[in-house]
Amino acid sequence: MQPKYKRVLLKLSGESLAGRESHGIDFDTVLKICKPIKECVDMGTEIAIVVGGGNFWRGRSSGKMDRTRADHMGMLATTINALGVADALEQLGVTVRVQTAISMQQVAEPYIRNRAVRHLEKGRVVVFGCGTGNPFFSTDTAASLRAAEIDADIILKATMVDGVYDSDPKKNPDAVKFDSLSFMDVLNRDLKVMDSTAASMCKDNHIPILVFSIDDPENIKKAVCGEPIGTIVKEDM
Repeated sequence: MQPKYKRVLLKLSGESLAGRESHGIDFDTVLKICKPIKECVDMGTEIAIVVGGGNFWRGRSSGKMDRTRADHMGMLATTINALGVADALEQLGVTVRVQTAISMQQVAEPYIRNRAVRHLEKGRVVVFGCGTGNPFFSTDTAASLRAAEIDADIILKATMVDGVYDSDPKKNPDAVKFDSLSFMDVLNRDLKVMDSTAASMCKDNHIPILVFSIDDPENIKKAVCGEPIGTIVKEDM
């Protein structure tokens, strides 16, 4: 297998790191996810990762809390996940750097675009924590922003479903899966690929998104090699 993409931004949801548990980190699951990442690095692909925090905290569902404070708590949750992913990669022999959008110099580097790019050029995996560092912006938007900043070829969005459907496949057994979509399809039909801010940013910066299932972590390698999995979202076709 040969990589199709030189530099990718991998978006991992917090839920994917919890494994069969509904909360926290299942480290065996994290190791399984990180093994194909290592294989891609060994093939020469430069990989940056944005992690969510939903396995610990969801600011939007916090109810009565102040939204800004709730989102700050979510940023801290993403840092826990970023450190967990970094530890698993290091155990597999991958050189990793964690960068956070909120300064916490005792545990991670501050996010500096040029430094992140230099790490990637040296074959290191860079894990981005704290989203964009701002409340009211999702980690999907952070993935879009970081992908644009580091000139990623594509965003690989690893999810709990195997692509994009016209309705929720867990609720509707007749839901239809798309093999490909345009950004305008996503925005006009309000398809749940990413939030509209993230999708618009990808559209404006010409960054395709591949949505696929993380149930089989080998899909990460298949995605990097350009195999036909999941749903590809790209500019108007």
